[in-house]
Amino acid sequence: MKSLHPNRSLFIVFSTIALDAVGIGLVFPILPRLLGEVTHYPNIVLTVGVMTALYAAVQFLFAPVLGALSDIFGRCPVLLVSLAGAAVDYVFMACATQLWMLLLGRAVAGLTSANVSVSTAYLTDISPGEKRTRRFGFSNAMFGIGFIIGPVLGGFLGDYWVRLPFIAAAVLNAGNLLLTWFFLPESRMPVPGRIDFATLNPFRSLCWTFSLKGLLPTVSVFFILSAIGEAYGTCWALWGIDAFRWNGFWVGLSLGTFGVFQTLAQVFLPGPMVRRFGERWAVLVGIGCACSALVALALARQGWVVFAVMPLFALAGIGTPAFQDSATRQVGQDRQGQLQGVLTSTLSLASVVGPLVFSTFYFVVRNSWPGAIWLSVLMLYAIAVPLVFLGTRAGKGSIEVVVS
Repeated sequence: MKSLHPNRSLFIVFSTIALDAVGIGLVFPILPRLLGEVTHYPNIVLTVGVMTALYAAVQFLFAPVLGALSDIFGRCPVLLVSLAGAAVDYVFMACATQLWMLLLGRAVAGLTSANVSVSTAYLTDISPGEKRTRRFGFSNAMFGIGFIIGPVLGGFLGDYWVRLPFIAAAVLNAGNLLLTWFFLPESRMPVPGRIDFATLNPFRSLCWTFSLKGLLPTVSVFFILSAIGEAYGTCWALWGIDAFRWNGFWVGLSLGTFGVFQTLAQVFLPGPMVRRFGERWAVLVGIGCACSALVALALARQGWVVFAVMPLFALAGIGTPAFQDSATRQVGQDRQGQLQGVLTSTLSLASVVGPLVFSTFYFVVRNSWPGAIWLSVLMLYAIAVPLVFLGTRAGKGSIEVVVS
């Protein structure tokens, strides 16, 4: 077992998250074009929604399994399996000539997509309680850095050959695998003989959240905000092409610009915002900023408006690290992997519903008013506001938010 050095481990886990985000971001700008090339469908909006929902559905079923297994066998073995599965998926998609091959590749990626839950559990293992909020913020920032590089590079490569970004993503995941294999020390010693197969049932794991006072409202907030977030992943590229006639580069550049502002917001704002205004108002300020940006997008007639409102979008997630911290301190160290698996599974469940709903809605409004998709997102944010009040009220007194 490699020796555990906190600073080196933090650097590697943050690098792993960033490289993973680059790989994901590479394919976003050109996925609609690949589907059009493979299927020859005149309107691939619903196909994009189905592919996104399939990935999330398989992830929903298996994220708690992999999270619980990381509690038993250690974080690194499960993370290595996850990275290997992602590399296989991108190779498969790069070679796909039929729709079923693309769907199978997405299913494989969903099956092994423990990157987020296991990386967060690893971060929890090596972080004292008073530093978790800041480190979760940096974790989100690393993902943002990946999204600065990935979409821009993917859009640029995709304009040369639509399959080239998938090859690049496979290479990045292979490099990520090697980085983890050779340099990331294990943060949790294996515990032989502790396999409880009942805990590997994702629905039973979700029921586990009901037994923890104060956890369910927090999970509910994550659920609805995650469902909202699926609108961007499902419809952004399609909307950019329809509304502004963007090519892959401009779609990628818009996503990369968002990554710049998101990274700056996640690095510098979560701690001060929560310290000054509290968890509840940090989240509500973020929602207010997002709603303002959504109105501008819905009414936009020129592409420059999209870039002008990016700073508002980046503020939407400033309260998320505090919510993550609150959840981790409601369970013991021996259940952190299971908790992160449950949270990932909850978000995945929202990610099954979100793409199907938003792709169906966009299919209806695409020819008349593509920007209407963003007003539907605004309505869901309005529903999320009372959930934020409920979640923070439920945790008040039992959850102490610590910000360093």
